[in-house]
Amino acid sequence: MEFKGRISVFGGRDITTEVYKNTVEIGRLLAQEKYIVFCGGGQGVMEAIAKGVSEESGTVIGILKGRDLEEGNPYLTLPIATGMDIGRNAVLAYNCDAAVAISGKYGTMSEIAYAFQLEKPVIGYETWDIKHVIHAKSPKDVIIKLNRELARV
Repeated sequence: MEFKGRISVFGGRDITTEVYKNTVEIGRLLAQEKYIVFCGGGQGVMEAIAKGVSEESGTVIGILKGRDLEEGNPYLTLPIATGMDIGRNAVLAYNCDAAVAISGKYGTMSEIAYAFQLEKPVIGYETWDIKHVIHAKSPKDVIIKLNRELARV
């Protein structure tokens, strides 16, 4: 199967029902666009994005904090146990052509910072208002802005 590119999705565990629903939609759209999706593999944004990607038979890889594959959510195509705790945030930034940041707290902020250090574009949806994050207003807008940024690379 041919893939369009690699997208890492950053986001928090504690999210609203609305953010969960829209994140599932972003996952569906990423799969429809033929992106390989990486995420932290846990709950919240990570579960929602994996659910959306899996509903469209896409590929979603979970880079887990711990050593136990069971910590991954049930929607992952491939869970990868790292034992790296928050150090896995750097792995997520390295394994993408661009990133999508959704909601989140300080872990998401650190992932955004890693992506910026690696000069990778970050599309934001309901997330930190940080200089250089390209904010999107809807799931479709996330994909439009993501495709636009990747066309520049």
